[in-house]
Amino acid sequence: MAVDSVSLIQARFNFWAAHRMGVALFSHMYREYQALSTLTSLPNLLTLLRIMLIPVFVIVFYLPFAFAHMLAASIFAAASFTDWLDGYLARKLKMMSPFGAFLDPVADKLLVSTSLLLLVGAKEINYITIPAIVIVGREIVISALREWMAEIGRRASVTVGYVGKIKTFLQMIALFLLLAFNPTDTWGGIFGFVLLYVAAILTIWSMIIYLAIAWPELTKKN
Repeated sequence: MAVDSVSLIQARFNFWAAHRMGVALFSHMYREYQALSTLTSLPNLLTLLRIMLIPVFVIVFYLPFAFAHMLAASIFAAASFTDWLDGYLARKLKMMSPFGAFLDPVADKLLVSTSLLLLVGAKEINYITIPAIVIVGREIVISALREWMAEIGRRASVTVGYVGKIKTFLQMIALFLLLAFNPTDTWGGIFGFVLLYVAAILTIWSMIIYLAIAWPELTKKN
């Protein structure tokens, strides 16, 4: 009887251990599935597509064809459209995720910075360096500010505002026009040139707004 009792206890223990291992394995697999589902959600795939379009955009920009810049501008427009689309789908389908919240602004900054670098390097375009420095410089300042505010638990205080959204909209139109047309001899290019300076002014304005919001935290003694 004692042997049977020991065997029964051992069998129950083995069953319990196997059950615990099965639950742990299932939980791990479910977490991995959730992580994979987050990475491969439609909004995040669109954001990843925007990043993958950037090297294609650069290559097309430097192709030795008359229509290369117009084609590059079209790729830029398509990539910019995915910026709106992924945000819309994330809200509509309730697929917002920390990964998407991180990756989306990174993709935007990569696309805009790459476009500005290409335009600054184009010899036929003058006086574009100033707004390019303003726009890129502002992104560096605000990114650092948001990171610091997140560390102190005030990240929500420096979310994108109305002025920032207008700035982004005008900036994208300006970059498309400057990529597609020459600002020295076409109305589309001239209009894009003017819009880029307007976007640069709004860039400074929005940066001042963000800094004003964060100023009480920045000037605390402790």
